[in-house]
Amino acid sequence: MTNINLLKNKNIKAVFFDMDGILFDSMPYHAEAWHKAMADVGLDFPLYEAYLHEGRTGDSTIDETFIKHYGVKADRTTKDKIYGIKVKYFEQYPPAKQISGVSDVLTFLKSKKIQILVVTGSAQITQLERIQTAFPNIVDKNKIISAFDVEHGKPHPEPYLKALDIAEISADEAIVIENAPLGVRSAVAAGIFTIAVNTGILNKNVLVEEGAHIVLDNMKELQEIFSELDL
Repeated sequence: MTNINLLKNKNIKAVFFDMDGILFDSMPYHAEAWHKAMADVGLDFPLYEAYLHEGRTGDSTIDETFIKHYGVKADRTTKDKIYGIKVKYFEQYPPAKQISGVSDVLTFLKSKKIQILVVTGSAQITQLERIQTAFPNIVDKNKIISAFDVEHGKPHPEPYLKALDIAEISADEAIVIENAPLGVRSAVAAGIFTIAVNTGILNKNVLVEEGAHIVLDNMKELQEIFSELDL
C-alpha cells in the first residue's frame, strides 16, 4: 500500500470497476469455458493463459490465439462459432458468486456519492444483466461499458477513456479497480490511478509489471484504503 499517499491529494469523483474477478468470482468459469471451446476446434489454450487474456473482447482473445497458432487472425464465421461454443460452456455453470467484500465497498462509495461505473470486455448478456440484479440501486445501466460499446477493447485505453467521458471527469478524478493484467494496462494507458485486486491465480508481479499503482489481495484491503481517504 505504499502508493496510498498519492491518492490522498486527489479529488476522487468516480471509481471504475471491472466485472469478472472484481464484482463476480466468474473467472474460473470463463477460463474453463475458453479452454474447452478452444479444445473443441483443436487449439491449445491453458487455463493460466485465459487469465492472461482476461479483459479482452471475445474477438480479440480468439484473434490472438489464432495468431499464436497460425500467424493470422480468425475469420468472422470462425470467431462467431468459437465464441458461441464458449458462451454455451459458460452458461452451464451456476451463477458466479459475488467477490467477497465487494458489496460493502460499493455501498460505502455510494454513501459517499462517488460515481460507480463498470468497465468490462464482456459481451455475455446474462453476465451484464446480473450487475443490476446483484447490486440494486448501485450501478446505473447507463454506466456499464461493455464490449458492445467500444471499437477497441482492453488493453487499449478506449474502454476507460469512454468511462471518463460518461462520468464527465478527468483521469485524475478517477480510480480503477482491476484484477486482470490487460485491464490494468488499459487503465494505466488512460492515465487513471489503478488498484489491482489479485483475486485470480496470477502472480501479483504480473499486475505490477503492467503498471498497477497498488496491488491488494482482497476487497477488505480495498475497503480499508477507501476508509482512509477523505471522499
